[in-house]
Amino acid sequence: MEPTKSELEILQVLWEHGPSTVRFVNDRLNEEKRAVQYSSTLKLMQIMAEKGIVVRDESSMKHVYSPAEAEDRTKNALLEKFVDSMYKGSATSLVMQLFGNKKTSSEELEEIKRFLNNLEK
Repeated sequence: MEPTKSELEILQVLWEHGPSTVRFVNDRLNEEKRAVQYSSTLKLMQIMAEKGIVVRDESSMKHVYSPAEAEDRTKNALLEKFVDSMYKGSATSLVMQLFGNKKTSSEELEEIKRFLNNLEK
């Protein structure tokens, strides 16, 4: 299941803060992203539950929502699909595009070097 942009915003809140109510998610979206109506957040989270993107715990008065999949699993699937469709499956092309379009700090370059060195071991 590929989440929409709005669904990803909700998932980001849930991944960062853990299981949450609609009110909590809506408040975070209003603080971090943009003005969103509570009723819109509620409806979208209900749809996400129907699609299996989130799980709803109805055991208490306030329903609590949790992501159905782990953050890394969802991001890996989305990244793989993106690389396949935009770069014909070439991670090298993606990385070259990123480095060509963005100034990479020396700290980021050191972190990347450590990562590559660990891959080679």
